[in-house]
Order: sequence, then structure tokens, then C-alpha cells
Amino acid sequence: MRQRHRTIRLETGPRQALELTPEIRDWLDQIEAEEGLLSLFIRHTSASLTIMENADPDVMRDLTDFLARIAPEEAAYAHDTEGPDDMPAHLKTALTQTHLSIPVIGGRLGLGTWQGIWLLEHRAMAHQRSVILHFIGE
Repeated sequence: MRQRHRTIRLETGPRQALELTPEIRDWLDQIEAEEGLLSLFIRHTSASLTIMENADPDVMRDLTDFLARIAPEEAAYAHDTEGPDDMPAHLKTALTQTHLSIPVIGGRLGLGTWQGIWLLEHRAMAHQRSVILHFIGE
């Protein structure tokens, strides 16, 4: 049993959905992961992680449009310290995820055929984001 970790640092665009799957696959190949569990954790409260379809870009467009409707910037929020997109970004993060666990089987992510790992930037401006990857296994 062994453990490996890496921090991915990314520059996101405004309200961007950014697929991380290829970079994560490359890292698992580099560390020669065979069997185990990959955990991902994003160190932010206004960006999140999700597993979603990666074949049709309309899926991510519909997801981000849906999140914008249920956490609109025009609503009256008490917390608006960093602008009108601040609290809606926190709500969108609360509705999605900051942590994912994915099995690694035979050196490959145990994702379904059309699944990809995505970082969702919920803020209206570009940001520096960090995602910690932690693999435990063989």
C-alpha cells in the first residue's frame, strides 16, 4: 500500500466549467497507480468539483444555467462582501461538491463511459484555484 499526492493549480475563467480528467489520468499514469482510491479536494468555497458527462458540451452549459437560476446574483443576500456574485458562488458550491472519491481499477479511473471530472468556477472573474489529488493503493 502506498500514498501519493499532488496539488493542481489552475487559472479559471469567469464562470468556467473546466474538465480535469485528462490531467488526472496523466498523473495516475506517472505514479503507476494500479488499484486504489483517488480523492480530490478543492480548497475553495466559491468553486466546486463534479462528475458529469463529457461528451456533449450542452450538458455543462445546461448545468451552469440551472445553477445560475437557483442562485441568482440579483437576489438580496446579506453576504455580498466581494460583490454580487459572491454569495451565489457559495450557494452553487454548497449544491455541488468540494470532494470526490473515485476508484482506480487496473490503472484507470473507475468512471463510466461518458463521465468526466470537472472544476466549476462560480465567480464572475478569473481565479487561481487549487485541487489536491490523493491516491492510496497499489
